[in-house]
Amino acid sequence: MEERKEMQQSPVKKSNHNNRLLIGIITGIVAGALLGGFWPEGGLTVKFVGDLFIRFLMMIVMPLIIAAMVSGIARLGDVRKLGSLGTRTLGYYIGTTALSVFTGILLVLWIQPGKAGLENSKASITQANVQYRIEGNTVRIDSAALPDSDLTTSTLHLLDRNLSASIDSTRQSGDTIVITTSGWKRRAEAVTPENGEGKGIRLDRQPDKRFMQEKRAIGDILKEVVSGLVPSNIFKAMANNEILPVITFSLLLGAALSMTGEAGRTAILFFNSLNEAMMKIIHLGMYVAPVGIGALIAGRLSEAGGFSGFWPELQQLGKYAATVIGGLAIHSLVTLPLLLKFFGKRSPSGYAVRTFPALLTAFSTASSSATLPLTIECAEENNGISKRTAGFVLPLGATVNMDGTALYEAVAVIFIAQMNGITLGTPELVVVFLTATLAAIGAAGIPEAGLVTMVLVLKAVNLPVEGIALILAIDWFLDRCRTTVNVWGDSVGAGIIDRKVKR
Repeated sequence: MEERKEMQQSPVKKSNHNNRLLIGIITGIVAGALLGGFWPEGGLTVKFVGDLFIRFLMMIVMPLIIAAMVSGIARLGDVRKLGSLGTRTLGYYIGTTALSVFTGILLVLWIQPGKAGLENSKASITQANVQYRIEGNTVRIDSAALPDSDLTTSTLHLLDRNLSASIDSTRQSGDTIVITTSGWKRRAEAVTPENGEGKGIRLDRQPDKRFMQEKRAIGDILKEVVSGLVPSNIFKAMANNEILPVITFSLLLGAALSMTGEAGRTAILFFNSLNEAMMKIIHLGMYVAPVGIGALIAGRLSEAGGFSGFWPELQQLGKYAATVIGGLAIHSLVTLPLLLKFFGKRSPSGYAVRTFPALLTAFSTASSSATLPLTIECAEENNGISKRTAGFVLPLGATVNMDGTALYEAVAVIFIAQMNGITLGTPELVVVFLTATLAAIGAAGIPEAGLVTMVLVLKAVNLPVEGIALILAIDWFLDRCRTTVNVWGDSVGAGIIDRKVKR
């Protein structure tokens, strides 16, 4: 009798726990936004707490993936069932990613955010009438003549002297900006020009060095992705947080244990126990989640200069940001719920509410891999997804299912083309569609990975990689939005595939 009474109370206790966690995370986000927005110095002070929270999440990702996938595959009993489960999972991921890219392309072609002529965001700025004075390797320019003084990633051209130089550093001296270079060039020759005054400069902005990658074909990238599935050293892959090879190893190990019969029973029990222990660690970690998430938001807003620094960035690239967010909203609020309703036979609103803690964590961390522990917990405990489905579908989705990233890449590439006055025809749009869909599969579940893979899409249609510099100012915010959609897509996939498997 007492046992039955305890079982009846457990759902209530679980619901109260989930409600408290959700309220705590929302409170942390609001508090972090207020702190970082109105008091940037304070936000930077608490940023390390958010970094510790990220480290905690990443610490448990690898053992969680191995334990969840091995125990999940072993539970199948017959490894031949993995073919059906794997085919459905990959089919869903590729299909929803393609739908998201198609949505993004249609939206950016309709809104055309790059036609707005964002002068301050152009990769090249020309000031034909500005006066300058050259003194050796330094140039003095009136600060009022330039839109900003952060020029360290630019190349300076003196138009009347036909000289150019990479900018090493800048400093403010009264009403003058002093630009220091390492030397001057005229065409391919290094020169030492005479000191004196002149008129007319041009600044060519350069992208962040992280994204200056060599040109590679789509085939080469796909070969790297396939090669990355097989690790030469599984322990090295785990140490480097390389998720795809760890998933491959876990799949093979789980399949092998499921075929060994009685001899593998002890190992399977070990991985089952390890999986339960990892879930318990996640439960404990969620007690400090609101503090860690709030610190992350506070630190990132502080780095943007608070609300006063973030708002100009949002205004400057507002039409582009609105296009990306609009596409993500259509995919997450229309496409995925319809799929969940018709194929998963679940209520999208209730399913979303029970997944909300994971979605908020994804927004704050900008990492689907770091969010994976909570995504699995919400799927299994809140939405009733079987452990074998969640243990297979969600870790795989955190690596290869990037609906939001793929949509963002397609929109960003076409936006860059529009900003440079380049019209993409139907063949180029087809290339963007295919490349963005495939490149998203190779995007790691870590912050800013979409920017790196976008180089591939730009190169596929012969667009300048330097165009990435146009969107860096706002990308940190959009990264959080698209990561949230990535995690939501994984969760919806788990709900749909779980029903198919049970049937």
